[in-house]
Amino acid sequence: MIKNAPLIFAVLAGIGAASLTLSGCLATVRPASPDKAESSQQISDSNQSTSALEDVTVILDYVANTNHTGMYVALDQGYYEEEGLAVNIIEPTEGATATLVAIGKGDFGISYQEDVTIALTSPDPLPIKAIAAIIQHNTSGFATYKDKHILSPKDFEGKTYAGWGGPGEEAVLKAVMAQDGGDFSKLNMVISDGSGFEALRNKVDIMWFYEAWDNVKCQMNNFSIQYIPVKDLDFRLDYYTPVIIANPSTLEERPELVRSFLAATAKGYNYAIEQPEKSAEILQKYAPDYSLEMLTMSQQYLASKYVEDAARWGEMKDEVWDNYTNFMEEYGVISQSIPAKECYTNEFLPE
Repeated sequence: MIKNAPLIFAVLAGIGAASLTLSGCLATVRPASPDKAESSQQISDSNQSTSALEDVTVILDYVANTNHTGMYVALDQGYYEEEGLAVNIIEPTEGATATLVAIGKGDFGISYQEDVTIALTSPDPLPIKAIAAIIQHNTSGFATYKDKHILSPKDFEGKTYAGWGGPGEEAVLKAVMAQDGGDFSKLNMVISDGSGFEALRNKVDIMWFYEAWDNVKCQMNNFSIQYIPVKDLDFRLDYYTPVIIANPSTLEERPELVRSFLAATAKGYNYAIEQPEKSAEILQKYAPDYSLEMLTMSQQYLASKYVEDAARWGEMKDEVWDNYTNFMEEYGVISQSIPAKECYTNEFLPE
């Protein structure tokens, strides 16, 4: 599944766990295999050409998937090089992305609106800020096996939900059940064992799915689900997930780097919007464990979601941040409110 939530709360685990060296806790994402072997002269020429580029490290939230396609397109098509950047995209294997970006282990990271809000309102706030929304609307929701006829959150009573165990997750379930006249205390919550959508048939009853990934898997396997988008249950749950983050010091001290990175990244996502099939082929070079069919189906779905009703890719709005901040404060996920302007900026996006 696309992990838009499992690492959300790891950010609160503490900076100590993330102070490992970057090489010790992160895995570089490279193409599965080059189209042809490079000669030593080609390698030498490449080293000379990249030596003038500015090194940039991007830390993903999870393994490479269609949330990240625009960056891989920008890498593969040379958009970053055109901006004078040598971008290295890496996957986290320990620690939280937000924490790693906060302590300078990466220039940019992939995170989530709730992650940023929790990090900024924690007793020991992390210096991070969102600089672009990858997808304009929340494309996640609750999934159940269709034959069980679980049609609304009230029907969650007496059922078993398998999730990640985070406080925000519990808050959402508590809220949507109460709003639908249900009793949250009658829901059995367990930690997912990672067995996937098949678990919905006879192991558990409810899971949190992502339309561009989990729903696609179900469709490919003719596994019928009942799906309830969370944004349809409470308008405040239509938050930005995922987002690109940076350390405020990077924004202040290296603004041109940020602009160059986002210009190339936006170009990559616009390519993915216009050419989803070709973009899926590019992504598979870096994510070879997934079938091209699955990546293509996922990419075709997301092509209309990256920008959707926004004026441009990456743009964010105060009301979206404020709505979810109010929700988290109401349900005790955070202890204090925070102004949207402290959480994000559109300043560095290309016009």
